[in-house]
Amino acid sequence: MTARYDIAVAGAGIVGLACALAAARRGLSVVVIDRDAQANGASIRNFGFVTVTGQPRGLVWGRARRSRDVWEEVAAEAEIPILQRGLWLPVRRPEAVAVLQAFMATEMGEGCALLTPAEARARAPQVTGPDTAAVLWSPHDLRVDSRTTIPRLAAWLCERFGVTFLRGAAVQAVEPPRLVTSRGVIEAEAAIVCPGDDLVSLFPEQIAQAGLVRCKLQMMRLASPGFTLPAPVMSDLGLTRYGGYAALPEAAALRARLEAEQGEALSHGVHLIVVQDADGALVAGDSHHDAVTPDPFANEAVDRLILDEWRAATGQPAPPVLQRWTGTYARGAEPSLIAAPHPQVRLALVTAGNGASTAFAFGEEVIADLFKEPLKP
Repeated sequence: MTARYDIAVAGAGIVGLACALAAARRGLSVVVIDRDAQANGASIRNFGFVTVTGQPRGLVWGRARRSRDVWEEVAAEAEIPILQRGLWLPVRRPEAVAVLQAFMATEMGEGCALLTPAEARARAPQVTGPDTAAVLWSPHDLRVDSRTTIPRLAAWLCERFGVTFLRGAAVQAVEPPRLVTSRGVIEAEAAIVCPGDDLVSLFPEQIAQAGLVRCKLQMMRLASPGFTLPAPVMSDLGLTRYGGYAALPEAAALRARLEAEQGEALSHGVHLIVVQDADGALVAGDSHHDAVTPDPFANEAVDRLILDEWRAATGQPAPPVLQRWTGTYARGAEPSLIAAPHPQVRLALVTAGNGASTAFAFGEEVIADLFKEPLKP
């Protein structure tokens, strides 16, 4: 007898897993279908940095706070190590200090501290460079290892909630109560399609209407620097990329100076994030290049820009590079897309490159939309 499910989720990246969790917590039976044998896309080719601080004010910031709370719950239950907490953001320019001062005056700065260079050196001398003008310290963020966390999250969904996973199966048609896959028909009352950066296989018309493109990023794993980071590290460049800072009026002067001094980095969408693994190795990135079909090749000059920013921000030489990779994700003018190509189907994408930071809250919104419930404040 063919199993029948309440919800079928197409896509086992972080958005698909978040939707599966939200449905399973309601007591619904869930099957997750994915074409790959294991997680292989954007959900593991990232920092695992659940970033609250600096997310765009309003909806996205709220999603990040809720998602961070869910990560705390899930990590405890699923025995997922939280490797780092907080954010360490040293800046070198007076214009950047002005942005941080403005940020601290908003509700987003609650619980954060703006450290003087002396205070920063007392707390973390290894990553307080000679040009440091101030450091934003935030306690609100956390970091997991994406490569191990995504598989563990899937296994926990199976163990804890009985979620079924069908891997190595491409979804070819979504017509509730049937989904046609390359491995046969799945019966489900409703479906959620989480295609990641596959913009053409399922519901391409709705995706095209949203004007999405694919964004390529470059990242590296570096040898241990021989010391422990106080938290994930960012820098001046991030203040013009993350909306919680970049939307502040004070950011205009900083952007103008960065365009004059680091125009090449801005042209490649470079901003600095460096996180640390349990063995001390660093994960560093990243860059941003949009294309309909990004090429698969990493640019050594872009990697050098990232490593140069690490040196400038921390005063530390870049450790040897152990691994290099590229990743791609769907990007659009809006932070996400929820569409209803069928009354019992939702097309769901996070389109701002912050899936790890916002997906759990977004998944709850997708399920609420499917059941036509009002969005909780």
